[in-house]
Formats: sequence, C-alpha cells, structure tokens
Amino acid sequence: MEQLSLIKRPIEGELDDFIKLFNDSLSHTDGLLSQVLEHIKSRGGKRMRPMLILLIAKNYGGVNSVTQHSAVGLELLHTASLVHDDVVDESVERRGQASVNAEYNNKVAVLVGDYVLSTALLNVSLTNNSKIVQSLAELGRTLSNGEILQLSNIQNTDFSEDVYYEVIKMKTAALFEACCEIGAMSANANDEDLLKARNFGRNLGIIFQIRDDIFDYYDSKEIGKPTGNDMAEGKLTLPVLYALNSTHDAEMEEIARKVKRGDVTRDEIALLVDFTKANGGIEYAEQKMLELRYKCLEYIDSESVSDEIRTSLTSYIDYVIQRKK
Repeated sequence: MEQLSLIKRPIEGELDDFIKLFNDSLSHTDGLLSQVLEHIKSRGGKRMRPMLILLIAKNYGGVNSVTQHSAVGLELLHTASLVHDDVVDESVERRGQASVNAEYNNKVAVLVGDYVLSTALLNVSLTNNSKIVQSLAELGRTLSNGEILQLSNIQNTDFSEDVYYEVIKMKTAALFEACCEIGAMSANANDEDLLKARNFGRNLGIIFQIRDDIFDYYDSKEIGKPTGNDMAEGKLTLPVLYALNSTHDAEMEEIARKVKRGDVTRDEIALLVDFTKANGGIEYAEQKMLELRYKCLEYIDSESVSDEIRTSLTSYIDYVIQRKK
C-alpha cells in the first residue's frame, strides 16, 4: 500500500473532519480577502502536520474536538508564518504556485497573514485548554525567533553546523515538536508522555528540514525550488557546511562568504553546489537523517499502542525521508 494511505489509515475520518473545519475557518464573504484565502486554501498540501497531531492524539487516547481545534490552530499559525516568510524572503512561489505577495502584493500578504494568525488564535481558544493555548503562543514566538536568528546568522562568517541545527530547532523542528506535544495534550497525556512525544517531534522535524535542504542541490520544477535557491537567499545548509568544514577549500570558503554577504553570482552558486556534491555533502546529510530515523523508531516501538499506529508513524518517517518534493 502507498505510504500516504498507510499514514492516513488510522485517522481517515478524523482527517476529513479536520479538512472541513480548516477550510471553513478560511472562508469569508469579503471580495479581496475571500480571493486571497481561496488562493491559500488551493495550495493545501498533504497536511503532514495535522496528520501528525491526529495520530499522536489517537495514540494517547483518541481524537476529540480539542484535538481538531488545536490542529486547525497550529496549521493556521504555520500558514500565516509561510505567508509572512514569503514577504521577508521576497519569494515568488510557494508549493508550485504564485506566493500571496507575488499574486497580489506585500501589503495584502502581510494583512492576510495577520488575519490568518488571528484566526489561529481564535481556533485554539475554542479548546478551553490554557496549556494548549500557551504551547501555540510559544510556538509563534519560537518561529519568529528562528527567522531572526537565521537572518543574523547571515552575518556570521563561521560555517557552523551547531548554528544550523539551532535555527532548525526554532523553525521546522519546533513545528513538529508542537504537533506532537499538542496532540498528546489534547488526549490528556501525562508529563512523561508529553516529553517523549516532544522529543520524537523534534527529531522528526530535523529530518524533514534536512530532506528539504537536500532538494536545493537538484533541479526540480515539481517542488518550485530551483537549485541553489537557499544560497541565493544567503543560507548555507548542512550538505555544504559539511563539505566546507571537511575540506577547508579556500576558494569555496570565499564563495560561501559571498553567499552570506549576498553578492554571490549564479555561476558561483553552481560551483558551490557541484563542490558540495563532489565532497560527500549529500551523503553526510542523508546519514544524519538515518541516525535520527533510528531515534524516532525507538519512540514508535516503545510508545505505539497498536500495530496500526506503529505502521502509520513508521510510514510517516519513511515518507518524510523518501519524498521527492
């Protein structure tokens, strides 16, 4: 059976309920706002984060209305952060279609992002669970802090893997960690289980981001992210950091510094990409994903309450590692 089908199997009905609740939350009668919200809804993606919330809740007791409103709140917060990120990064594309700022303009994107964020807060307030509200608020702060750290790291002339992981933990990993924590909270899991769920989510989120970063070293129209796009935005990710630190190639280090300064050319980016591939950067990043996969499997083996949940979560990890976009 296809991996996504295996992932969804324990939560098919609950996922349908989530999608309806999410879409309803982004419905509006106002002309321009309605148009932009429909544009956002049309690029819904595979709903990997909501599926994770639902699966974790199912594992610790069951999906309920608190779970659903939490999942909608978190997905809306994530959606708002993407709309704002595209403005900050001046991105013209998101999930294979025009970003909100490209389709409309920056003013519309910022205001609609604010509207979506407020809708996230409204939904999470409907849980009547102060701990879940606090968790989502902390997530919003962490995501913003991660973006600021990433911007400040551009000025850092070191090629540090530690800083790379620090940024990830405040961005993608924080999202997955919150999914697991909030899913478990909604099912009234105890503190020990919450800690285990958070650690699982953090490791899973790091895997997700490393896979995303590897995409940047290959051409793919499917993912809407051309080779070297991260470098063009001043970002040095795990594969190139490994290649630089393992070779100490002076010429490539100078190009990497130009990446951070923002005055690198497309030809220089191509050289740095080829250098990374030739010096084991991709293989190193893939190995890191496999090491984290092992940690995730330890959690699944010890904490899954049924074979169906175990199969679903294992398929989830493997899908994240093997996905093509």
